[in-house]
Amino acid sequence: MIYGILKDIKEGENRVISTPAEVKSIVAAGHEVWAQHDCGKAAGFPDEKYVAAGAKIVATAEEMWAGCDMVAKVKEFTPAEYPLIRKDQIILGCIHPAGHPEEVDALLKSGCIAFTAEDAHRYGSPNCEAAGKQGALFGLESMLSINGGKGKYVGGFAGAPRMNVLILGAGLVGRGALEVLFALGANCTVMDINVGLLRTLLSQYGSKINTALCNKEAIAELLPQTDMVLNCVKWDKKRTDFLIDKEMLKLMEPGSVLVDISNDDPGAIESSHETHHDNPRYVVNGVVHYCVSNIPGAVANSTSVAYAAEMLPMILSILNDGVAECCVKDGFYRRSLTVYKGYLTHEETSAIQNKPWIRPEDILGIAERRLDPAPPATVTRSNLFYQNV
Repeated sequence: MIYGILKDIKEGENRVISTPAEVKSIVAAGHEVWAQHDCGKAAGFPDEKYVAAGAKIVATAEEMWAGCDMVAKVKEFTPAEYPLIRKDQIILGCIHPAGHPEEVDALLKSGCIAFTAEDAHRYGSPNCEAAGKQGALFGLESMLSINGGKGKYVGGFAGAPRMNVLILGAGLVGRGALEVLFALGANCTVMDINVGLLRTLLSQYGSKINTALCNKEAIAELLPQTDMVLNCVKWDKKRTDFLIDKEMLKLMEPGSVLVDISNDDPGAIESSHETHHDNPRYVVNGVVHYCVSNIPGAVANSTSVAYAAEMLPMILSILNDGVAECCVKDGFYRRSLTVYKGYLTHEETSAIQNKPWIRPEDILGIAERRLDPAPPATVTRSNLFYQNV
């Protein structure tokens, strides 16, 4: 098969889905690799390194889409790419389908086979770790007086107290943020709905952090003493309420900071909307908001190296075994199948967008096989199935 590495074109996105190291493995497996011109340049991987690894450099996106059996990129697919997607072509990216109905419609119309990478991670994505850690650093940057923050130093000085930080969510993102902020001396409180996870964190950090069960009322109690909030909660897209509404921001001191790392739409923070690296901040009710949606793109070399290595087994499985066998062997890959030749195969998207769907194992004809198990990607369920498929 011909595997194509697309150049990501989202604003402020510098990562690449496969580095030259992965190209060597894919070529060694007997496949041809095409790399779009400068696909890895911003991450520190110029075309010359791809050529040395065995890839063919292709000048334009149009040539890539026209010639590759499978194409992949880091982020979602954009309107400029919709007309280029071919029937039966395999595509891979962080599609985030439930929140992008127009993208889903384009994928369905094309007749392609699409996997959404964010649901394929058995042990969590390196991008989540990067978002938490780098998001914490961007929060500290936003706290600077020169950026509109109240100018409080994270670890304090002699005679001046350290920052009080509230982290919502103790998943991979929240734990990454905690690791950075605790190391720099912040007074950290972590909230989650999983008391077992909070107990583990408390033990891990020698009871030097604070923990609390996460709900709106508990958050409101803490906000007057909180300098920075980091939202790391993946919010159920069916919910219409918020963990922090606009009125609650008035409980915080002017110049306090809110970093919405999760950046869901809709999400847990009422005042949050997507921003980009070139204009990342805005102020609501005196609170500085940092809401960049692709934080890991700011550390593109490290995130590309980590992410590409984790995605390689999935890419090789698709190329070597084909879509059906890939989905038999790994339940996490199976649950990430989003669209298959005109049929929606993603349950959360069906529920959120009120579109009919079919289970991947049914459309692939593998339901009676011995399948590798995996939990559902989200808690959102849908019984709106296609009829007569």
